[in-house]
Amino acid sequence: MNANSDLTSNEIAAQGPLPGDLSLYEKELRACEALSTPGYYPSINGAELADAQRSGLFAQATFTGSFDGSNQVYAWRSEDAFGGVSYINNRKPGELFLVGGDTPSGTLPIPAGPFVAKVDATTGKQIWRTYLDNANVSRRWIGNSNLNILDNGNIAYAWATQIVLIDGDSGRILKHNTLPTGETAPADVNFKHLTIAPDRTLILKNQTRPTGSEEQGTMAILKGLGAGLKQGNSELVAVHPDTLEILDHLSLPEPATVPHIITMFEGKTAIYIGVNTGALRYFWDPATKKLTQDKSWIVSPMQKGQTTSDAPSLLGDWIVLQTNGVGSDTVASSIVAVHQKDPTKLTTIFPFGELKPGQWSFAPPKPQTDPENSMIYSADMGIGKVAGIKIDQATGEMKTVWVVDDITNAFQPLIGPKDKRVMLLSNAKLNVENQPIRAALFTGNYKEQVTWRQAATGQIIAASDFFEPLTAGSLITPGFGGRIYFPTGKGFITMQVTKK
Repeated sequence: MNANSDLTSNEIAAQGPLPGDLSLYEKELRACEALSTPGYYPSINGAELADAQRSGLFAQATFTGSFDGSNQVYAWRSEDAFGGVSYINNRKPGELFLVGGDTPSGTLPIPAGPFVAKVDATTGKQIWRTYLDNANVSRRWIGNSNLNILDNGNIAYAWATQIVLIDGDSGRILKHNTLPTGETAPADVNFKHLTIAPDRTLILKNQTRPTGSEEQGTMAILKGLGAGLKQGNSELVAVHPDTLEILDHLSLPEPATVPHIITMFEGKTAIYIGVNTGALRYFWDPATKKLTQDKSWIVSPMQKGQTTSDAPSLLGDWIVLQTNGVGSDTVASSIVAVHQKDPTKLTTIFPFGELKPGQWSFAPPKPQTDPENSMIYSADMGIGKVAGIKIDQATGEMKTVWVVDDITNAFQPLIGPKDKRVMLLSNAKLNVENQPIRAALFTGNYKEQVTWRQAATGQIIAASDFFEPLTAGSLITPGFGGRIYFPTGKGFITMQVTKK
């Protein structure tokens, strides 16, 4: 319940829950159902990032404001509180699912979680909540975990070394299994990354906490590496989507801190994985139920001083990588495009130029791609800038076309049609003006807003008030009827834009 004394101007303008534009519900749902989304529920976002390619492109979502005029932003908080919401998914209009309790900080004891909840998409009132762990009892490492809705409406969810299948209607746990971790100790494993292959097989990969760390939350990786601790290698696992049987698994040659993507390549199910030194490709064979590495496609684009690649992005024949996923004090972040057929065909661009003395480059979100417009988007929170980059899909040559000042460590989802693409971009404002970004990030000592921008130019066409920070590692999520959802440590904020 919002107390009037605490309302922002956006909330005062709304004066209550936001149902969105009801006339768009059926149109948007039918457009989603017409898409090919094998394995995923046909909705605006059956996966936390749209699809198996984790594209972040939501062309079926609607921007209800003016593309080139004045706009009004409305906002309202979820009726119920949910500690540390990270990901939000739509199923049908009116149905919203969220993950919470997976963003603890510090050491034990911590709040119970993670949990998955179903809520009313307009009011944010809880329908059911299913708790899956309590690390104070289990002693597991709890970090961010993805949310995915299967084609039958159920939810496949993994965290730590565990995986469950949840009934999407009731919240009942249908199946459970424990995932193999290879040579890395189970205490240092979080199977955050779950993606669905075209044959419905669940493909999972874990993050690894630096050995010796007892920190909770995904930030434990950054803190542990900063302290000089070493990560164990990651494990790739194939799981049956209905029984949760382990079909196959193999150890990667190094840690893979970031999510993988799945696409079809020359008739094969290809899995692209960003690793600490670059990127690898694996294949999943639905007939033999085997995972194999393609040792002809190994990419090592890192310059000395740069750190891990972020999650790969697909753009036509190219795999696009962003460097400095865990930060660098010496070398700027770069965007790298690698051809799927020839890993030696590689181009690199530094969209923000060289790193200046005293600067910290930190670019954790995957690069956003827009194949229809041949655009790539790069965000570097450390230097506080976001760039739009044009790529020649024939040659891979890249050119920076715009750069804006914007502090964000979040994804950059795109909504709307090709000729009026809108970017959803968070923007942070430090509570202490001259505080180093790294210190502000670790303490959450900043406020954050949502900006709607013309994706072609970076120009702001609407901007919300400043609220508490977006949950670290999460994203602004499109919904039905022109609404977007902003996950926070307290629950989520629903927003909508209209013409003034």
